[in-house]
This record gives sequence, C-alpha cells and structure tokens, in this order.
Amino acid sequence: MQHVKIPQDRIGVLIGEGGATLREIEDRAEVRLDVDSETGQVKVEQTGDPLTALKGPDIVKAIGRGFAPEEAMRLLDDEMMMFDIIDIDAAARNRNDLQRHKGRLIGEDGRTRELMEELSGASVVIYGSTLGIIGGPEQVDTVREAAEMIIEGAPHGTVYSFLEEKHNEMKHKGLDYHKFSG
Repeated sequence: MQHVKIPQDRIGVLIGEGGATLREIEDRAEVRLDVDSETGQVKVEQTGDPLTALKGPDIVKAIGRGFAPEEAMRLLDDEMMMFDIIDIDAAARNRNDLQRHKGRLIGEDGRTRELMEELSGASVVIYGSTLGIIGGPEQVDTVREAAEMIIEGAPHGTVYSFLEEKHNEMKHKGLDYHKFSG
C-alpha cells in the first residue's frame, strides 16, 4: 500500500462526478483508492496485477499535479509511459523568481508549454510550483531538458531550436508522438 497526498482542489477531479473517475482508476489500474477528502491523503492498495497496480500511485499524483484524468490514464496505455515532476520552486530564490520561471515555462499565451508538448509528444502541465510530464522516456527527457534550459535562463529561441532538433531525431527514429491538436 502506498500513500499519496494531493491538493484539496484536485480531490474532486480525482473522484469525478458520482465517483466515476475514481472507479475507472480502480478498475483499469487494479487498485483500491481510499481518499481522505479533508487532508488530501489517498491510500493506494493493489487489488490485481502487481505491474498494472504500480501505475496507480502515479495516476493519482498526475491528477493531483494538474493533469486531466484522461491524460493521467495514458500511463496505463504502454508500460514505457512514465510520469515525472520538475519542482520549479527548488530552482527559485524567492516568490518573484518562482513566478518568473513559471511565466517563462508557460510562455506568451501558453505557447512555450504548447511547443514542448507538440515537439516532444509528451503531455505537459504546469500547476502550483511544479511542471508535470507524461510520456515515453525520451519524450520526458526532452521536456525535462527544455524546462531546465528555460529555468536556467536560456533564450526561448534556443530552447525551441533544441525541441525541433529532438522532434526531428525522434521522427527519424520512428518514435511515436502525438501531434498537439489545439
């Protein structure tokens, strides 16, 4: 059994209308979820296949870090899918620094975040003081590297060039990636 803590404002998303999302996670990830809606503590207990159940805590964490349940459930689509978090606050010296880093990661009208998704094939969410990534290992590494470049102050143009280069490498290798439709 594992314990995961999620923010109060994400508990409703985890449970879903009438408990539908919670039941879907339990069925598909072969786990039982016990949600304490006052503290945000979620107990994740394996009920079926241990390998499938390993993804249960990551699905809960992903929803807690701002992903829509459908995106978080992508972790079950392929055993190589992974969830990663970058703590933006750890790189910030103060609140203003945190806001500046978040602003640079999101970009004007969300363009930087969109390009990270579009060119890597991963799903990217910025929520609170974290950046969450769902994708295959190479996709997650690409977004992590691009985000670190932005946090360290690299010009956006340099980061976009890096992302395009990685996109072309992945395309050349024949790795699957999903085109961002929005």
